[in-house]
Amino acid sequence: MKNIILITILSVCTFVNSTAQTGKVFDNLTMKSTILKSERKFAVYLPPDYETSQRNYPVLYLLHGMGDDQTGWIQFGEVLSIVDNEIKKGTATPMIIIMPDANTNKIGYFNTIEADWNYENFFFEELMPYVEKTYRIKSEKRFRAIAGLSMGGGGSFMYAMHHPELFSSACPLSAYIGPLSVEDFKIQLQRMNSKITDETKIQSYFENHNAISLIEKTDVAKLKSVRWFIDCGDDDFLYEGNSLVHIAMRKKEIPHEYRVRNGGHSWTYWRESLPEVLKFVSDAFHQY
Repeated sequence: MKNIILITILSVCTFVNSTAQTGKVFDNLTMKSTILKSERKFAVYLPPDYETSQRNYPVLYLLHGMGDDQTGWIQFGEVLSIVDNEIKKGTATPMIIIMPDANTNKIGYFNTIEADWNYENFFFEELMPYVEKTYRIKSEKRFRAIAGLSMGGGGSFMYAMHHPELFSSACPLSAYIGPLSVEDFKIQLQRMNSKITDETKIQSYFENHNAISLIEKTDVAKLKSVRWFIDCGDDDFLYEGNSLVHIAMRKKEIPHEYRVRNGGHSWTYWRESLPEVLKFVSDAFHQY
């Protein structure tokens, strides 16, 4: 009888312990945006001890690529299992992960050149304040990081370069760094049937949405205040832009990690990148 009771107690303890080690994801949350005049979706990952603690957590903003939405990192990137596993191993600190949707009505993380869709304004003026009040998130630069893949990698570059005072780490993966020249940008505008022809406006927008131009024009000390982790596969079609950013940062003596691994523009590659991203941003959260 004693053995049966002991086995029962051990089974209950094992069950409780296993469930306690699981984070939670919510992938269909919404908030109202005055700037975008619409309801905006976002997803969130909450760490395993969120509901049982009273502590505040660091935050990682994790951006999806073109063709996906706020569920991309959950469905294809396996955020829940990967982050839970890294926290359990101790290679990542418990953190909240916010995954916004940039694929509704219009695609992309930036304000348009026509100024008729100001997504970047929404991100910084509405989304970030909203989630950092709704969840127990630490709001200091040291405890805030950004990462993303492809289009979201471009968003990670631009957001951290536009606002280096807000992010301790930035991790662009297989990033689209923006058009590589003004002429490329003009061709892109033509394809989008844009009516913008003002050369000064086109040049200014290009310079503010191209990672290499921003490295040249931004105060180097500000860029150095962000920890950079750049990762792009050797078979990725975006290898050129990422390589050029690496070279530009080397010339400016901006410390950064630059990784080129075997692989292409695929979820297989990005799933393998995520544990490294989590470790990298956790180093800053832990005060390396």
